[in-house]
Amino acid sequence: MSEHGASSSVRIPVDGRDGNGTGSEKPFGSQLLCEHKWLPLKQHQLENKGSRRGSRTIVGDQSQQTHQNSSENNLRSSKTILWATGSHHIAQYPRFYRRKRAVHSENGQNLDGTSTTDDKNVGRLPRAARQEAQAALLEYLHSTRSLQFMDAENISRNSPHFLDNLLKKVENETNVGHSIARFLRYHPINEFEPFFESMGLRPSEYSPLLPRNLMFLNDDEMLLENYHVLCNYGIARNKIGKIYKEATEVFRYDYGVLQSKLRAFEEMGLKQLTVIKVVSSSPYLLIGDVNKEFHKVLEKLCSVGIDHGWIEGHLLEGNSYNWSQMLELLCLLSEMGCSKEQLGGLICQHPELLLEGSGNAAFSLIGFLLKFGSTSNDISSMLVQFPQVQVRKFVYNLRKCYNFLTEIDMEVQGIGRIVRSYPILLGSCSLKKVNSLLANLNTGKRRLCEIIMENPQVLKYWVLGSRVKRLPDSGEELRSRMMRTKFLLDLGFVENSNEMNKALKIFRGRGGELQERFNCFINAGLNQKDVSEMIKAAPQVLNQSKDVINMKIDFLVNGLGYPLSSLVSFPAYISYTIQRVKLRCSMYNWLKDQGTVEPKRALSTILACSDKIFMRQYVKHHPKGPEVWQKLKKQIYTD
Repeated sequence: MSEHGASSSVRIPVDGRDGNGTGSEKPFGSQLLCEHKWLPLKQHQLENKGSRRGSRTIVGDQSQQTHQNSSENNLRSSKTILWATGSHHIAQYPRFYRRKRAVHSENGQNLDGTSTTDDKNVGRLPRAARQEAQAALLEYLHSTRSLQFMDAENISRNSPHFLDNLLKKVENETNVGHSIARFLRYHPINEFEPFFESMGLRPSEYSPLLPRNLMFLNDDEMLLENYHVLCNYGIARNKIGKIYKEATEVFRYDYGVLQSKLRAFEEMGLKQLTVIKVVSSSPYLLIGDVNKEFHKVLEKLCSVGIDHGWIEGHLLEGNSYNWSQMLELLCLLSEMGCSKEQLGGLICQHPELLLEGSGNAAFSLIGFLLKFGSTSNDISSMLVQFPQVQVRKFVYNLRKCYNFLTEIDMEVQGIGRIVRSYPILLGSCSLKKVNSLLANLNTGKRRLCEIIMENPQVLKYWVLGSRVKRLPDSGEELRSRMMRTKFLLDLGFVENSNEMNKALKIFRGRGGELQERFNCFINAGLNQKDVSEMIKAAPQVLNQSKDVINMKIDFLVNGLGYPLSSLVSFPAYISYTIQRVKLRCSMYNWLKDQGTVEPKRALSTILACSDKIFMRQYVKHHPKGPEVWQKLKKQIYTD
């Protein structure tokens, strides 16, 4: 009998070595549950076992006296004693095998002193340790799970995310391979996770694709069969994931079906390398019969002098292609007047026209030009002369030039004429921003429009990265100032007076426009003398356009009911927005109906004060005033 129990008791060293220190480790006998796992017992379980066995069970630093004679097994210890489930003996040096996270202390460490930061543990692992983990996973998949060696090796080497998660469960960094092997021995994994990752899928991509009722790859026989067919055909293993994601039913085909589909592509005249690229980029072609649109695209390309080798050289395995849309583009270009020779040359020189986005950029270009009135002949002629610019970049430049012309206030007819006549020029230029160009040229939008309308070719000198020279002084500013000066002198201003200089600074626009705006007041019914006095008192009223001046005069007379002569005493009315006038006058009329304000207040009294003063002197004089004010404000400004 040993000191602590029967002679058949088992001693389990903490360091993983046997009693002789040889370092060997063997599964224990059947007297231990779950082979050699020791499970910690809760306090009430220890009490029950202690009472049945007539022993004193010590938990932590506390002891409890059993109902039997305490002298039979008087065990005292300052450590927690753990009972092996199914065993009648006590292990002096228990060993821990965890399924869940370790108990942590307050400072973020395990009770054995190791860090609890899993990501940090993984990041500290050297390359050799990671290779040990890969080797352990390989051994498990090949020897234990009986996967083919090539499959097991590929999975172990190309599933880094899964391997990192596996390494997070390892705390013994000195023997990673042994720890991983021990973990896998008692914790079966879902083999589809590293398998799908090795096929090139990210965890977020393969999570919805995981089988619900399977964990082991060998249980899905047709998946492995079709996977091997694709591998043996020459498709890279990390490209097969895209095929599985976009055409999952391919991996449910019976024996020989997938091989026959691959042979069908070769019977169309495609080489094996071409078939690999086509299938990798367009997995849906493997579903059902050979795609008719794909076959027609091949025939169309052959008819314009492009052989199948061109497809192999320009298809990108990472991209996806819509062969039906590409067929539509080829037919459209033919219908627009492109001959077979022109179409073949265009596609050979600009393969992205057909392949980039399956022709999306080309459709955008054609649609843009058609909106501005370009004919089919214009577009086909432009395509034949297409510059050495990527189609997507060409469309981007074209749209940017349109925005540029719109921003400088060019008329729609002028923009349409330039787009129809100079599409290649616009598509080849990456123009500077409008504000930057106006500052560099030292000119205004009106003159810039005139220059572009006269010679659109000047746009190529204003591209990004080019140095822009200032435009020569046209003398227009001098002529406009002379016209403004003459206009003010005719109104009775004294030359070089402060009053005249102030008016010249306030006026915007050319001198001829001032006279046209002045005549709006004359045509409304005011005499020239009154209008002249109005301009002297408020010269800013002539900064409004003719249409705005006429609209505000009509609203004053017909909308508000004020006489036209009100403008003579208060010409600044023209400077206020219609919304402000409507809001103030509507609020004033409501207050007048409530008897809160005096009737017949001057228009200047209602409009000239600030909102804060108007609220204090008018709106808040009635209890419901603020509510009505907000309601009117919302209604008027929304309209």
